[in-house]
Amino acid sequence: MRRSNLPAELNRFVGRDGELDALGRLLAEFRLVTVVGVGGVGKSRLAVRAARTAQKRYCEGVRLAELAGLRDPALLDHALVEALGLTDHTSRPPREVLLEHLSERRLLLVLDGFEHLVEECAVLVRELLRRAPGLTVLATGRRPLRVDGEVVTPLAPMPVDDAVRLFTDRATAAVPGFRADAGALPPIRELCRRLDGIPLAVELAAGRLPALTVEQVLHRLDDRFRLLVCGKRGEPARHRTLRTAVGWSHELCTPEERLLWARLSVFAGPFELEAVEYVCSGPELPAERVLDVLGELIAQSVVTREDTPAGTRYRMLDTVSAYGAEWLDALGDTARLRRRHRDWYMGLATWCELDWFSPRQAEVAACTDTALPNVRAALELCLERPDEAHLAQHMAGTLWFYWVGCGRLAEGRHWLDRALSRESGHEEARLKAQWVLGYVAILQGDNAAAAAALRACGEGAARTDNAAAAAYTTHRLGCLALLSDDMPRAEELLGRAVDAYRELGELNSNVLMGQVELAMSKVFLGDLETAVGLCGAVREICEDRGERWTRAYALYVLAYAAWTRGAHEEARGLLVECIAIDHAFHDLIGLVLAVELLALVTASEGDPAEAAVLQGAAAQVWEAVGVPLFGSGYFGAPRSLCERRAREQLGGERYRACVAEGGRLSPDGLVARALARGGEGSVPADRTACARDGVADSASHDPAESAPGSAPDAAGSAAECVPDTSAGTRKPAGSRTGRRGETAG
Repeated sequence: MRRSNLPAELNRFVGRDGELDALGRLLAEFRLVTVVGVGGVGKSRLAVRAARTAQKRYCEGVRLAELAGLRDPALLDHALVEALGLTDHTSRPPREVLLEHLSERRLLLVLDGFEHLVEECAVLVRELLRRAPGLTVLATGRRPLRVDGEVVTPLAPMPVDDAVRLFTDRATAAVPGFRADAGALPPIRELCRRLDGIPLAVELAAGRLPALTVEQVLHRLDDRFRLLVCGKRGEPARHRTLRTAVGWSHELCTPEERLLWARLSVFAGPFELEAVEYVCSGPELPAERVLDVLGELIAQSVVTREDTPAGTRYRMLDTVSAYGAEWLDALGDTARLRRRHRDWYMGLATWCELDWFSPRQAEVAACTDTALPNVRAALELCLERPDEAHLAQHMAGTLWFYWVGCGRLAEGRHWLDRALSRESGHEEARLKAQWVLGYVAILQGDNAAAAAALRACGEGAARTDNAAAAAYTTHRLGCLALLSDDMPRAEELLGRAVDAYRELGELNSNVLMGQVELAMSKVFLGDLETAVGLCGAVREICEDRGERWTRAYALYVLAYAAWTRGAHEEARGLLVECIAIDHAFHDLIGLVLAVELLALVTASEGDPAEAAVLQGAAAQVWEAVGVPLFGSGYFGAPRSLCERRAREQLGGERYRACVAEGGRLSPDGLVARALARGGEGSVPADRTACARDGVADSASHDPAESAPGSAPDAAGSAAECVPDTSAGTRKPAGSRTGRRGETAG
């Protein structure tokens, strides 16, 4: 399955046939092709169309990284990790994750709008191309990267004939019944000639037709050229023309429209109507007028509307936004609008944290994901002012559910480290950021950083008598012990944390995850009855509250218990539900744990070939998570047992072939395969290539085959999956916990 995140085209691609063919030929011959040109000339649209045309040549498909809205160069690597669909669960630098992922893949990477990050982008591209021989990069910007091997292709404005076709196409969409008959063509050609064939300018002009005729547009454009022709001294002619075109559109706006245009420039990336109403309203623009004024800007192509997983959002092209930002500066209102923008997204983060423990978890995940560019801008503003460091600490801590629940650990670590490097004087905000940092570091396998953050949080909680922060600290320390194979200590600490939560009256995703982790420690210590009771209670609460993310982990433990007593069909059903939830939240840790256990269940059902395929697929997922199975003997035991059984039944050569087959599955393909077999118990729905090659299914292995006696009792089955860890403690690399967090900060 080819992977692509290229956006769908919302209107027709017009013209550029020659440029498109030439760009396709360059991509077939060179590994770095940069399309350069002025803003609004159509670089992004051409690059996306060329990438879509060329994607069949790339085994791993095409990935687009939109860099125009990225302000902090330190987030460049994170942006590429995001574009590649990687989940950053490790403590490794994102650059290392990128290099490892791309090293053996044939993929086309599109970097759109890099000019404001040209130095950092050039260094990154040079290293990626050196270390990933199958990688091709298509970049767009206003100047070259100047990297060895780069082929630069300038993109000129459209020829007049193509510009006329573009204007006519957009005019027809804007004004139903519009016809470019013989009488209308001369003024349209003159208009396109005056606009120098710059697509953005042409589309802005077409957006005026609901209010003006072509002749009126041409007349007013001529006025605007005379008014604004000078531009900045030394600015290229094409820039002056584009600036004039955008400025002309601005001049034709009403005062309300100009004001909203300027205020919208504080947004980064897509924004929602409610945010516009809060941030941009005021005495000169009442909130009840915002929707109507925004609609006018949409009609004029100043603002575009798009549908996202979180619902309808709006955005401005970068060139248009930059023009509005200049007007906002001229009004002296930039600082105030940035603070209002920050306040909205601080509130959004708080709402999302509170709503995480509800049936709206999926909505919260999609909302936060769409808001990420604006969340980054809000965090950056908090960090710019020393007296607002506590806001950065609070916001970075509040977003724990996004960092850990939606696969954003590396970026969360970035913001938490930066926020905690500043003294805020607000102990409560600092404590929250500290225990969240400990949480993130545990999931990344960075035990030293986790221990340091949790020790500081524990000391601060004791000093300020903050019982909630103390409970979260104890919980995280118990999680650290769990992944370090110190089960007695994990059981003791997690039990204390659960008791403390109960005394505090806390009930949220974090509390329930503490119970699930306590159940895991009970399982590994052989107390399955208590573990099943704990997770059964968690499951009921989750079903009552509509909570799904923590529920998936409870299902995992219940499936483990079902397998130990030989209830394979029950275990499979639980794991299939678990996998579906984890995949929906992009929770790779939960997903890969469930797949590893599903492989063991599959082997126990008598299908060693399919079990080996699942193991091969899981191994690919672990690359994005970190140290396989956390480096834990307890968590790794199901995989070891499954591998031993499958090798015995398939033979070494066939086992390796099946593992290799699984390694070629994408995460989506892996999930589709697991779900397709979910309702069929022990009867394989599809034989793998390994099985078709002549490997017969062997008799089912009893899950208690290594336990004394013949009965598959729970204790015997669990004993088979409990390793001897007396030789030492292994380094963990991940786990899962979560909380609503309102009490701790």
